[in-house]
Amino acid sequence: MTSSDAPRKVRADARQNLDTLLVAARTVFARSGVDAPARDIAAEAGVGVGTLYRHFPNRAELVAAVFTTEIDATAAAAASLLEEHPPGEALDLWITRFTRFVATKQGLSAALRSGDPAFDALPAHFTAKLGPAITSLLDAAAAAGDVRPGVDPLELLQAVGDLSHRAPSPDGSPNPMVRLLLDGLHTH
Repeated sequence: MTSSDAPRKVRADARQNLDTLLVAARTVFARSGVDAPARDIAAEAGVGVGTLYRHFPNRAELVAAVFTTEIDATAAAAASLLEEHPPGEALDLWITRFTRFVATKQGLSAALRSGDPAFDALPAHFTAKLGPAITSLLDAAAAAGDVRPGVDPLELLQAVGDLSHRAPSPDGSPNPMVRLLLDGLHTH
């Protein structure tokens, strides 16, 4: 392996700019949708538009990066919620987080259907990360007797996502239909 084959190390300041841009993009996308002007994202991050384009030469790459980091963070939350809360409560808290994740994606569905190759890997990443997360929560809650057993984890995610898109609540919290779905899932 030659030195040109080795992965490049990202400078600390470049990594910080990247992280700042992703947080800013997430904030601006939640407020204005994925078609928000690049200058708004750069201003939110406190960097120049050139810095934004250096990291993300096109919008699709930025949208995909924001979506991927949010999938990863949402998936990772499952384990910590199970450590900190009883299983049924951990499931409800995670569904609330997932609902907020879905609710803040204005325009993402259209972007995903755009045919842009930057989005090709996102559905598989979504399933690979969130599938095991919701499965662990459902299994723990079912073992504790908090929810009915035998619920398909990916079907539950699909149902919550569909309900969240159709009737989003203003703050991204679970709307009444998601609450009704969760109430039906729980054993009382």
